[in-house]
Amino acid sequence: MTDAVLAASKASIVKGSKSFRSASRLFDAEVREDAWLLYAWCRRCDDEIDGQDHGFGHENLLPEEQQRRLARLYDQTRRALAGEAMDDQTFAAFQRVALRHRLPERWPLDLLDGFAMDVEHREYRTIDDVLTYCWHVAGVVGVMMARVMHVTDTAVLRRAQDLGLAFQLTNISRDVIEDAQDGRVYLPADWLIEAGLEPTAAAVADPANRAAVHGVTQRLLAVAEPYYDSARDGLRGLPFRSSMAIAAARGVYREIGRKVVRRGPDAWDKRVSVGKAMKLWLFGRGALIAIWTQTLDRGHPAPARPDLWTRV
Repeated sequence: MTDAVLAASKASIVKGSKSFRSASRLFDAEVREDAWLLYAWCRRCDDEIDGQDHGFGHENLLPEEQQRRLARLYDQTRRALAGEAMDDQTFAAFQRVALRHRLPERWPLDLLDGFAMDVEHREYRTIDDVLTYCWHVAGVVGVMMARVMHVTDTAVLRRAQDLGLAFQLTNISRDVIEDAQDGRVYLPADWLIEAGLEPTAAAVADPANRAAVHGVTQRLLAVAEPYYDSARDGLRGLPFRSSMAIAAARGVYREIGRKVVRRGPDAWDKRVSVGKAMKLWLFGRGALIAIWTQTLDRGHPAPARPDLWTRV
């Protein structure tokens, strides 16, 4: 039977994310399809606010138009969670996965709150401010994905949040110049000041400041490392195939951050990505990590989670 909602969601992840699409193949069929449904809604909401198509292109939207779009997203999301009939395929997809896994309303609304922070051009003075933003646009996605994998244990949900935070810290570091050229700065203002820079988009985008900006992004990527480590200790709490998929995605994103560090101030001359050969190696390594955590680690209690930022 043809499922138009699922087909549209699969097309969205194919177009929008090669890395997550590749990793999703490791899920069992049920989890994979629900992950596609959730991804399609997350991608749509992000694109609506940025005036993009699956992360590509950029329409210059007036603040009033962004506010209108944001209000519409809140309304459609609340109606989907309330079980109203959805004509829009993307919100029908979200409704299906949200109701099936009983996602608390606060989680999808927290994601929209993150997009509201972009619309409001929120300033991020401290690393705690940055982590709060990371929760809203990525940490909560990790938690929702964990629920899609049938996780209800709070300790495992916190590890899923940690991986989302690590992913977003990596995204910020990879896209820092592109974001600054669009008028957005997600690096902590106090760190930029310590590095001798004005905490402005113009200063971050200025090619003369590449070395200083790279130093700040290295510091941000160092913050991501304990969150990546914490996420590894959560793999044992996932179904086996899900643990392989998450371990693979974890390896790919962590490598993106490491490439930013290795390239130095030239990191943003072209977009950092992971090639097919390296991706295959990382997927294989992820499978071995998953096997290890599901066998040798599973008989032992998980180590205590470090004193990290948390919202779950």
